[in-house]
This record gives sequence, structure tokens and C-alpha cells, in this order.
Amino acid sequence: MTLDDINKLDLKTLADWPLPTKLVALALLCVAIIGAGWWFDWRSGMETLDAAKQKETELRSVFTTKKNQAINLEAYKKQLADIGQAFGALLKQLPNKQEMDALITDVNQAGLGRGLQFDLFRPEAETVSEFYAETPIRVKVTGGYHDIAAFVSDVSKLPRIVTLQDISMEPAKDGVLNMDATVKTYRYLDDDEVIARKQKAKEQPK
Repeated sequence: MTLDDINKLDLKTLADWPLPTKLVALALLCVAIIGAGWWFDWRSGMETLDAAKQKETELRSVFTTKKNQAINLEAYKKQLADIGQAFGALLKQLPNKQEMDALITDVNQAGLGRGLQFDLFRPEAETVSEFYAETPIRVKVTGGYHDIAAFVSDVSKLPRIVTLQDISMEPAKDGVLNMDATVKTYRYLDDDEVIARKQKAKEQPK
């Protein structure tokens, strides 16, 4: 069939078309129907199906995560309890506000017990963090090398957390040493202090 023959075809005489022409026309009609169906209907359905598959993958991932959490729930609870016990043990090493004076006295007595002479023992202003406060104490002591070393050891063995920083030593008269240092003690904030601190933070302009 030539192009001229195709141009001469008339739909009114469709029944009289040759069989090959009818088959070609039928094939073209099927292709047109399938193309129109895909463009106007199936395409949006495919997009919806792809979106549903992606959503299914996300939900499966969430389900797997929550399933693993549920399976390990008891282990998580035990871990949380262990963390709570460890935190409580650390918290006991920090005095509260009422115990700070006794702790400072313990540091002073540790030096006097080793025969050291305090030339300076001056608590400085404390620095407050979110849950604890840090109080530095400037100290200057005079004594023998072994006595100063024993004092440092005694401070490190106190039941509360106490650190010595910025240590400097220099010889003095009669074979003794002068030691300058900053003793830092820590205390946890009482509940009222934590609440007041959070309230103050909210009131501060952003």
C-alpha cells in the first residue's frame, strides 16, 4: 500500500477496505487508545503507586526501628537505671549549699594537719553552670616539700570532688617552700536554684 492509497481511504467505506489495511488501522487505533489511557489515567495512577511504595518503605523502616526498641526495652530500662545509679553516686560527691562551709573547712584542716602555714586562704566568687556551681579558693601555704605533697594527697582523697589547679612553687627561707594554688570545689544546685535559674533565663530578652 502506497501513501497515495492511504490518502484515498474513506472512513465511510471502512467495510470495503482491504484486510491488510483494516489490520493496520486496527493496530493504530489500539496504540492510540493505549497512549490516551496512559496519558489521561494510568500515568497519575503510576505516580500514586510510586508514592505509595515510597511511603510503605518509610513505614517499614519506622516499624523496624520501633520493633527493635520494643525488643530491647528491658535492656534500655536497665541501662537507664544503671545511669541513674552512676549519676547518683557522682552527685553524692558534690556537696549542697549547706555543706560547702564544711568542705572548705576540710581543705583548711588538711593543710593544718600537715603542719603547713596558710599565708592566704581566700574563697573567690563561684561560677554557676546549669546543674552545679564551682567555687575557687586561692591558697598560699608554706611548709616542707613532703608536707606539701602530703597535703595535696590528702585533698585528692577527700570524699568530695576537689581539684588543685594553677600550682606554682618556689623556695623560701630555711629550706621550706611556698606553694600558690587554686583549690576548686564543686556543689550541685538545689532544686530552688535550678528553678530560679531557668526562670531567669526565660525572662532575659532574646
